[in-house]
Amino acid sequence: MKESAKYLLIAALTFVTGYIFLRAAYDKAASIPFLQEIVLIVLGTIATIAITAALLNKQSEVELEKEQRVKIFDLKSKLYFELMDTIQQVMTDGTISESGWIKLELLTHKISTLANRDVLVEYSKLLNVVRDITKDDHITPAESDKLSRALSGLCGQIRYDLINRDDHYSAEIQQLIRNNIDEYFINEPES
Repeated sequence: MKESAKYLLIAALTFVTGYIFLRAAYDKAASIPFLQEIVLIVLGTIATIAITAALLNKQSEVELEKEQRVKIFDLKSKLYFELMDTIQQVMTDGTISESGWIKLELLTHKISTLANRDVLVEYSKLLNVVRDITKDDHITPAESDKLSRALSGLCGQIRYDLINRDDHYSAEIQQLIRNNIDEYFINEPES
């Protein structure tokens, strides 16, 4: 049973027991009107405290969940931008060094802990492309185009992972990203 459900059950049981007790005290004080009013004040105070406690508990729970989502978003953002910087370095250098491979390997482990399934699938495709184009220690313009296409697929999934939660537009956005890369930055048509 969830922790909050246990507290809610205990609070409800306490409230019902307290109500029965105060109701009995109210009935016993029927001959003294002033005492009845005091019992009603106590009952109202207890109800107010119970409702306030429940609301504060729920508010705290929501705030903790929000903070957790913000922290995960920040971690993902930093990680994805670190990956983009690494791929940028590979593309501008035209090769990847041993330390670049180590950095990419460590990024792979980091990404595997935070990314959703679709990002991992596209990242795997990107790694295959990086492996294929760096076999000869020099990246040609055609290989750079291939890397750019793979990166555009990954960027679409990263965008979806970070920002967009609407499945209806996901495929459309993915295609727009690919079209932008193909139209403005790719030298040769995709084979």
